[in-house]
Amino acid sequence: MAVLASGCNNGTSVTTPFNTTAPVLQHGPEHEVKVGHVAGLGSVLVDGKGITLYLYATDKKGRPSRCYDICAVQWPPLVVPPGVSRPIAGPGIDSRLLGTVPRTDGTTQITYNGWPLYLWPPDREPGMATGQALTNAGGLWYVLSPAGKAIITPAA
Repeated sequence: MAVLASGCNNGTSVTTPFNTTAPVLQHGPEHEVKVGHVAGLGSVLVDGKGITLYLYATDKKGRPSRCYDICAVQWPPLVVPPGVSRPIAGPGIDSRLLGTVPRTDGTTQITYNGWPLYLWPPDREPGMATGQALTNAGGLWYVLSPAGKAIITPAA
């Protein structure tokens, strides 16, 4: 049995709602903290790939994270890789505000102005801040200014 295929052009196109192109990330190491820009929010902290960083309002400034278990799955902590002792202060960062705190799993989380830093996986490319002012995992989440303060303005 032979199957015959022929092309037809009836003007119908098929599109997918899924983005099939890889996001364009910056080339810095993930344990670098630098300043990026998000429309409607201005200058915010980002990692070396340009991905927006967040603070968890339930955390206490200057203390280790309170985000574990499912919280840390939804909001991965920004950590230094094994064998690295310090994060990298990138462009626009006050290195005196950059620090670390231990996590109960043995990793070391990066902090800025005493706030443990987190990523939000739906932010897949620089300039995104879909977690801004989001109530999730038992608390509110905010991007940080280069001064290390929460930017409370809701995302546009």
